[in-house]
Amino acid sequence: MKIFAPLYEMTLKWAEHKHAPWFLGGMSFAESSFFPIPVDIMLAPMALQRPRRWAVFALIASVASVLGGLFGYMLGLVFWDVIQPYFAAWGWMPVYTSVAERINAEGVWILFIASFTPIPYKVATIAAGTLNMALLPFIFISLVGRSARFFLVAGLVAWAGPKIEPKIHQYIEWAGWACMFLIVAAYGLSKVL
Repeated sequence: MKIFAPLYEMTLKWAEHKHAPWFLGGMSFAESSFFPIPVDIMLAPMALQRPRRWAVFALIASVASVLGGLFGYMLGLVFWDVIQPYFAAWGWMPVYTSVAERINAEGVWILFIASFTPIPYKVATIAAGTLNMALLPFIFISLVGRSARFFLVAGLVAWAGPKIEPKIHQYIEWAGWACMFLIVAAYGLSKVL
């Protein structure tokens, strides 16, 4: 059963759409505050389809992501009592508690790590708001971390993408199922530990 190859093809088609930069900006904003799907799945195909515009796409993703991070910060600062039950229902409270404790202890460096790595940045932005982190360091670290991530992803895809795209296309189904297996295994392991 082929699932990931058609999804990959659909994502490549979305990346060609004339409004794709707007979609990228909207997705980047939403992902930084509440949307669960990483921006990279839109950014990478756009950089692959239009490698000469990779820096523009990375800039759009970075700025929109920081603006979304500010929205997440506001959610934590003003609306934590309203959104806390949703965090509990979605199973995000352990991650939130861990990130909030680390931000409280180590400050902006944890925010930088969350803005660059797969640690949910949205959880870090909301936690920073609940802790009333200083706003200027929040904005600066978010901009540095998100820009580093998105420029790295888009730049690498624009540089290597045309060379490796046939291999991606050939092995996308296998890679997709391998990722699904790893996600399920990680989730199962987190429940056991």
